[in-house]
Amino acid sequence: MDKFVIEGGKILNGSIPASGAKNSVLPILAASIMTRGTSVIRNVPDLQDVRTMMRILEYLGAKITFKNGTIEIDSSDINRCDAPYEFVKTMRASIALLGPLIARFGKAQFSLPGGCVIGPRPIDLHIKGLQKLGVDINIEDGYVIASVKSGLKGNYVFLGGSFGSSVLATANVMCAATVAKGTTVIEFAACEPEIVDLANFLVKMGAKITGIGSPCLTICGVKKLSPAEHKIIPDRIETGTFLLAGAITRGNVTVEKCQPLHLGAFLERLGETGVSIKSGRNFIAISGISRWKPVDVVTLAYPGFPTDLQAQMMAFLSLADGVSVITEKIFPERFIHAGELNRLGASIQLDGSRAIVRGVKKLLGARVMASDLRASAALVLAGLAAEGITEVSRIYHLFRGYHKFEEKLNYLGAKITRQKDTT
Repeated sequence: MDKFVIEGGKILNGSIPASGAKNSVLPILAASIMTRGTSVIRNVPDLQDVRTMMRILEYLGAKITFKNGTIEIDSSDINRCDAPYEFVKTMRASIALLGPLIARFGKAQFSLPGGCVIGPRPIDLHIKGLQKLGVDINIEDGYVIASVKSGLKGNYVFLGGSFGSSVLATANVMCAATVAKGTTVIEFAACEPEIVDLANFLVKMGAKITGIGSPCLTICGVKKLSPAEHKIIPDRIETGTFLLAGAITRGNVTVEKCQPLHLGAFLERLGETGVSIKSGRNFIAISGISRWKPVDVVTLAYPGFPTDLQAQMMAFLSLADGVSVITEKIFPERFIHAGELNRLGASIQLDGSRAIVRGVKKLLGARVMASDLRASAALVLAGLAAEGITEVSRIYHLFRGYHKFEEKLNYLGAKITRQKDTT
């Protein structure tokens, strides 16, 4: 395994472009199998999760080329409707194939995704929603066995759960409903930009969807879909991460080719700390300050503060001039990174689904270990601001969701090297 060795104290300055959104491209690739022919997906980031999804699709029978950020996927010869555990265990987002497989074949056999380091992530809403469309579902030997006896039928589907809406459950039900007989109304649908992007792709394929971007989607089923071309939206989580990298190093960083409207709650909280923010149609620029104010953060479903930026914001607030409280409403157990940040000199105390972050004057380099994708980014950000050398192990998590992460940071002025981890 590799590790990052970070020489802290470098001020980041400059401009970088945002990559395509990981959380958008995965369900869109899944949706492309609902029709025969070749779909073209542009602005695709070259990430481990994207490669994993491609391998699953090739296992199903698809023919795929990936070159210069463009994926061409020919789903004409797909002849399987199962997803074994050896694929699913490496990426929970592969569950986004469940609805498309049912739409294409009227059946699917899908391994349960299993546990997750950031807390329980059940698929009960996926099952509930698909059952409303006439899908018979049984759980056998760790697999979801799904079948449709007399065709998918439109229905009223309520997708509210214990922690709000579900992005991937919305994706699965929406995909299946596009070819169901009659009309489907999805109430409490996820409103995330990635769901909007998926819906827009489905419309290009011939789906009839209204209410896109709202918590109430209406889908009039069509007999068949057709291949389509589509450009993936910018990655709002990557954008927020790089803005925080600039802010925590007291630098001046601009992220170009992004979508500021997708980061309203995040930019509001970041601005309240005193960091200067300027934005235009497709860019966001921050100007760092020597010391910033504490703020309270509550993660919520979109348009609330993203849970996927919680860890990075915690790293930033660990150097604030006062006490911040972070409340995690999406994944209440998503605080493993707090202990590792404390190894760098942060002062973070956990209280159930809350983290009390007492700002310190400085962080000091140390050896730390990443536990998941966003925690990895948080530790790198903390290492950028820390005095001395920080070593971050298990960085393979990062490559699931960030395209050329250390290359972009080094371009801005960081000093990060990737080395073999021999410990």
